[in-house]
Amino acid sequence: MKLRFFKNRLFANSPVVKTGGGLFATVEELIEQKQYVAYLKNFHQKLAASNQAGDVKSAFKGRGIELEEIRAYNFGDDVRDIDWRVTARRQTPYTRLYAEEKDREIYVLLDLSPQMVFGTRKELKSVSAAKISALLGWLSMENRDRFGLAVFDGAKNDFYKPGNNRAALTAMLKKVAETTQRILEPQKNAGGDLSKAVKLLNNRLKNRATVFVVSDFNQFDDMLKKSLSALCRKNRVYCLNIFDVLEENAPRPGEYMAISPGGKRLVFNTTDTAFVRAYNDYFAAKRLKIKEFCRSFRARYLEVRTDLELYGQLKIF
Repeated sequence: MKLRFFKNRLFANSPVVKTGGGLFATVEELIEQKQYVAYLKNFHQKLAASNQAGDVKSAFKGRGIELEEIRAYNFGDDVRDIDWRVTARRQTPYTRLYAEEKDREIYVLLDLSPQMVFGTRKELKSVSAAKISALLGWLSMENRDRFGLAVFDGAKNDFYKPGNNRAALTAMLKKVAETTQRILEPQKNAGGDLSKAVKLLNNRLKNRATVFVVSDFNQFDDMLKKSLSALCRKNRVYCLNIFDVLEENAPRPGEYMAISPGGKRLVFNTTDTAFVRAYNDYFAAKRLKIKEFCRSFRARYLEVRTDLELYGQLKIF
């Protein structure tokens, strides 16, 4: 009896998170992403260096990152900011002062077009992308940045102006959850391309902002490159490439049937080593193409696999 009593006391009021089973994201799942903010905040928020792209600043503010001046050390200054070279030369402590970025605008361009409705393990790419956008929203709120959102469903764009309150973020998450469920059904006029969504967002941005483009970049054509390059010229851009393990590696040996975009049935055999090599090389070439573009325009590139913990892969903060 005592064991049952304590069990009821401990778990009676525990929230039950409603899930979409990996097929779509629920509002509860998106709100739940707030608990992972603590994991991201453990990363040092300094200049982020990458061998995949040029050196870029951290996406979220912590201690200031723009050097403002070097002055004599005063009691109470952070010892981590002491400039040891100047100190050695002047024979008295000098410290670096940094200008902290304030009232920053963080935007997420969330691609929920038809090709994102794909997944073989754990959840669809659309669900992973939705959770990442929610996580970035909660992290923005935690850092007192203003968070804005653009949702592209393959046919139209929904734009939300940046804000920094729970009500605004909850409204965005409701829209994201509703869209992930709606795109499971065949959509009319859903053949739009991401380049137009990027261009529309770029036209709406008044000031320099940090923009996360969350997509699988399935059609990384010249139009998308042109739109992204324009976005990179006046903003700090992060390209988050969402992919499924089946896109990276060919399935187990055997014969499989697939349907082409034109509706034609195809049979391929993965026991053929040449086919497996070509299959894997195709995806590797696609990733390399995006990486090189990001390096050229000083955008940060990050890969996110749907069957792994999302917060563990977001090592950009």
